[in-house]
Amino acid sequence: MSRKRWTAGVAALALAFGLSAARAETPKDILVMAKTIDDLITLDPAQVFEFSGAEIQAQIYDRLVTYPVDDVSRLMGHIAESWQVSDDGRTFTFKIRDGITFHSGAPLTAEDVAFSLQRVIKLKQTPSFILTQFGFTPENVAERIRARDPRTLVVTLDKPYAPTFFLYCLTAGVGSVVDMKTALAQEKEGDLGHEWLKTHSAGSGAFRLVSWKPNESVILDANPDYWLGAPKIKRVIIRHIPESATQRLLIEKGDVDIARDLLPDDIEALRNNPDIDIISVPKGTVFYLGLNLKNEYLAHPKVRLALKYLVPYEKIVNTVLKGQALVHQAFLPMGFLGALEDKPFSYDVARAKELLAEAGYGDGFAITMDVASKSPIKEIAQIIQAAWAEAGIRLELIPGDAKQTLTKYRARNHDIYIGRWGADYQDPHSNADSFALNPDNSDEAKLTGKLAWRNSYFDPELNAMTEAAVLEKDPAKRAEMYREIQRKVQMEGPFVVFAQAIEVIAQRKNVKGMIWGPSFDAHRYFRAWKE
Repeated sequence: MSRKRWTAGVAALALAFGLSAARAETPKDILVMAKTIDDLITLDPAQVFEFSGAEIQAQIYDRLVTYPVDDVSRLMGHIAESWQVSDDGRTFTFKIRDGITFHSGAPLTAEDVAFSLQRVIKLKQTPSFILTQFGFTPENVAERIRARDPRTLVVTLDKPYAPTFFLYCLTAGVGSVVDMKTALAQEKEGDLGHEWLKTHSAGSGAFRLVSWKPNESVILDANPDYWLGAPKIKRVIIRHIPESATQRLLIEKGDVDIARDLLPDDIEALRNNPDIDIISVPKGTVFYLGLNLKNEYLAHPKVRLALKYLVPYEKIVNTVLKGQALVHQAFLPMGFLGALEDKPFSYDVARAKELLAEAGYGDGFAITMDVASKSPIKEIAQIIQAAWAEAGIRLELIPGDAKQTLTKYRARNHDIYIGRWGADYQDPHSNADSFALNPDNSDEAKLTGKLAWRNSYFDPELNAMTEAAVLEKDPAKRAEMYREIQRKVQMEGPFVVFAQAIEVIAQRKNVKGMIWGPSFDAHRYFRAWKE
């Protein structure tokens, strides 16, 4: 970016925020964040399934159950004050906390909670599988999820799952509680307020949505009546700034308080800046390649194995992702119950060529990869492109914004997709359900929340292993079951997992109290303040 263009951009930002262009520092009660938000598709909790949307939604809505960010193993009530589990392990009875109000001023009741969980099932959007896996259907959900009285919610599951599995699912975005009266007041053609809630909010959280301008900004205003205490920051402005160099310049100048998508070189350049803190947060997020088995080359198991020997794991982690990831090759991130730390693959062109020859593709082949045009994904893709060429694989990179590439991926219209995956909840089944379980491999099934389905990966034995693991109540046995599942996917599956993320954030030193969590939707802004 030229100096002239950057200066014009700063002036535009200043005008947008009501700031003086001569005084770059942001107001004390406004938090300005630079972040790539081109993956933002919706803000309806029943539909959100993207990184940016999940984080923003978590500021607007409260969830039934949560966990402290420094100890994800400790489940705790949020809207639910407490709960009991029946002797047969199928019925959960939640006591709903009194005194919580929505942004509309209406009191939050068990009826709102029941409505919110029911609408996830009825709307059948991508994340609904997090709840439908417990046997809920549009036909039975009114009976299975019900308010017994204003303070009591009763939920009945189809099987006696490990109790923590169900509770961790409620910590996901689908456990967010929506203001029933507000949503229904905006209902059109029986959509339960869905179209309206894509771009509006009806929550009880610390912030409410003021505006969302795609590929430009999101503005949140503080809820002065928040039940955990009014935020000191009165407004949060999230600016879509996809270029790392631009984010760096803006935070150096003081035009933004936080920069979220910096490349290693820009991070290193900021480390010695006395006005900026560099914060590293281990994440439950993995980087991976999804190989669509509809493709004739990728359908061959030896081709898939060859590609796993053609990723320069160390180079990617030590250059493009320097300080932002570590090499990891299994779908469960380290820190999860049963996480597999085996790393059987290394960059080995000779071994890859042997496998390709055995598969009948000794001369290589041509194939495409869909790549979001943002850092670090595009840089990683370029490294892989060059590495695969060493084995005769002609990889064409198809660029697009995150929304475009995700839409194509969810429709199973890709050859190879490169991206990140974060667990929806802190139970190992979250990732096993996506990477290993595919009960219906037909295009009509549209199981878009399952990566196995997206990549046409169907293995009845693996399905049975995954379904058994989620019912096992002994933690040690359950952990070993998940390790076996990961080994099978690692060697046979259509996923090339190559790294686990460490999020690196640049933050002005006068910003205090931000909560940076272990998952993509565990960050919280409401404790933030400025000196």
